[in-house]
Amino acid sequence: MSGLDPAALAIVLAITLFAGFVKGAVGFAMPMIMISAFSSFLPAETALSLLILPTLFTNIAQAFRQGWRAAWESTVTYRRHIVMVVVFLMISAQFATAIPQKVMLAILGVPIVAFALWQLSGRSLAIRIEHRGRVEAFLGMIGGLYGGVSGIWGPPLIIYLLSIGAEKREQVRVQGVVFLIGAVTLTGAHLYSGVLNENTLPLAVVVTIPAAIGLWGGFRLHDRLDPARFRRWTLILLAITGANLVRRAAGL
Repeated sequence: MSGLDPAALAIVLAITLFAGFVKGAVGFAMPMIMISAFSSFLPAETALSLLILPTLFTNIAQAFRQGWRAAWESTVTYRRHIVMVVVFLMISAQFATAIPQKVMLAILGVPIVAFALWQLSGRSLAIRIEHRGRVEAFLGMIGGLYGGVSGIWGPPLIIYLLSIGAEKREQVRVQGVVFLIGAVTLTGAHLYSGVLNENTLPLAVVVTIPAAIGLWGGFRLHDRLDPARFRRWTLILLAITGANLVRRAAGL
């Protein structure tokens, strides 16, 4: 299937199971885990094709876990961020080839690591209620600008949710809603580009199965995590995400 031998297929399924589990527990990091691991032993195009459908499915499940009403309420509540992400993602995508990606990754990665480590050290960075609308829109703009160039728009949203002290179920649901918008766009784009084709699509469908199983297990852990532990693990994964961006910027 798609040229993978049984051993490589087993590794792909195991990685996807783990990535789905992490996403179910904290709401993000699945594409980062999959693309980082897959790229170490698969061609870049194959690695990308394998994460598209699992990402789409898990974001649907994550966004609508508490029902469509809760998903819609989150969409309305965080509409400023969502609108800014979409608008500025479309704008910055036009300049993707003109802006050095390594520079953009470094500029995004370093503040993410700094924020996560600052919070993990016990210091807080709370946003005053009267400033939340402006900060929400600003971070949406930042996410969109980086998303169009690098394909990464989630960390600014996570920083915002942590800074306002969003309840853990709401945080995961909002991440699912915002990430789903990008996942739908990504799926459509790569059906058109040919990355998802008659050769890669069957395996992408198969890989969705361990992603779903892992997500279910992650949801179970998420439900048992107390807010303090959830926040700590979110910050740890956010720091790893930022460090990974810096690593890519350095070409390592």
